[in-house]
Amino acid sequence: MTLIEYTTDGGGTVVVEVTAGTRPLTRGGDHAADPTGVFARAQQTFERALSNVRPAVQGVINELLSIEHRPDEVCVEFGIDLHAEAGAFIAAASAKSNFNVTMTWKRSLEE
Repeated sequence: MTLIEYTTDGGGTVVVEVTAGTRPLTRGGDHAADPTGVFARAQQTFERALSNVRPAVQGVINELLSIEHRPDEVCVEFGIDLHAEAGAFIAAASAKSNFNVTMTWKRSLEE
């Protein structure tokens, strides 16, 4: 099990398990876990890491909601990978895509 510890803007911590086989980069090249099992300490806060994906997610939502026959519901599913130094980035939500999108219309398009 590989764990990365993030601090939060509120001063707490969040420990995240990363994909098996991932070797997060740490300063000094030391890849040994400490006694708590934490493999690496993130270089940025949890919130800052997640803010890296916000523009892409917001762009997808904006585009889907701007279509001519706007759906009643939009569900966007995506994965977020976290890395000790790189922060967060959008991962594949399935084997073939970064985003899985479901749109639902509950009324007829002629209304």
